[in-house]
Amino acid sequence: MMSGLMFELIKTDPTCKARRGRLKTAHGTIETPVFMPVGTQASVKALDNRELLEMHTQIILGNTYHLSIRPGMEIIESAGGLHSFMNWKLPILTDSGGFQVFSLAKIRKIKSHGVEFRSHLDGSPLFLGPKESMEIQRKLGSDIAMAFDECPAHDSTPRELQSAIDRTLRWAKECRLQPRAEGQLIFGICQGGIHSRLRERCAKEIVALDFDGYAIGGVSVGEPEPEMMLAVELAEPFLPTDKPRYAMGLGTPAQMVELIARGVDMFDCVLPTRVARNGTAFTRKGTINIKAGYVKSDFGPIEENCTCFACQNHTRAYIRHLLNVNEILGLRLMSIHNSHFYLQLMSEIRTHLDNGTFSEFRREFIANYVPSARIRAMKGLER
Repeated sequence: MMSGLMFELIKTDPTCKARRGRLKTAHGTIETPVFMPVGTQASVKALDNRELLEMHTQIILGNTYHLSIRPGMEIIESAGGLHSFMNWKLPILTDSGGFQVFSLAKIRKIKSHGVEFRSHLDGSPLFLGPKESMEIQRKLGSDIAMAFDECPAHDSTPRELQSAIDRTLRWAKECRLQPRAEGQLIFGICQGGIHSRLRERCAKEIVALDFDGYAIGGVSVGEPEPEMMLAVELAEPFLPTDKPRYAMGLGTPAQMVELIARGVDMFDCVLPTRVARNGTAFTRKGTINIKAGYVKSDFGPIEENCTCFACQNHTRAYIRHLLNVNEILGLRLMSIHNSHFYLQLMSEIRTHLDNGTFSEFRREFIANYVPSARIRAMKGLER
């Protein structure tokens, strides 16, 4: 366990539940609210470490399930852990693998101490539970490990949600008992769908276990946006103010602004790099399709006044050409812009919270941002 104050609440907004904080980890201090680029396979897709550092990335994600299959724990342990393996010197958070087990496995059998399932790669039999998940995360050496939980579908019945909560709480207790890497923090996960009684029960019992931080799970699993917001609103009142709060797998820029206003500190989402590969760019006014015909002779940047490498050095017309002829540089430049946009948005929000102007920023941003119907329709984003 780390000694001293792990999370410092610096400032709160008087008009909503937005918070400005600072989270200390073994590999550095994280200023919150924060967006965490997703590096499921020990790599943020299409970006290298230099680019991530130039964007002022504070922390990235890795994934227990995928890394334990490929390259396997023997390789990563031989390299000296995940930080050394990928030469990333800043904090890493690792997902427990629970989301992937419940979303990727076509055939699975839930046992009292974990889940029997088959690999999505070759069908080989596998088992993952709280003990196994924590052991893998210990060997990975992540700064923040996530407790192993059951992630139920958004349309689960109250009885199914109740069973998932029972298992999540039982597994959370097991996770707390497992050995950890030196300085490794562990976050518990609150489930319960949009049922107020279940969310309250799960949050209270998870908090009673005294984790280092708390995640709101069961969001970004295909539910409509109002249900996503409601799930967070139902859990937040029961989470302690002196610990960080993490909304897993979220979200669009507008969603993150609104969730920060609801008291969330940490986010991750595959959207910036995933939609970049399809030619979609995030801007302050919403998304634009760089592959569209009207961009063919547009020699301006993806977004005016953007300071990312792509916007400072290349035009929409050039990037559209690269995408349409399937040049790898095209998707790299798009990924650079979108990831920079997300990270810059969080930096601006932190500044507005520091200055007491978040309410005005929130109102203006939401008024000007027009979300894409295609992105709104994307479901089950894999963390």
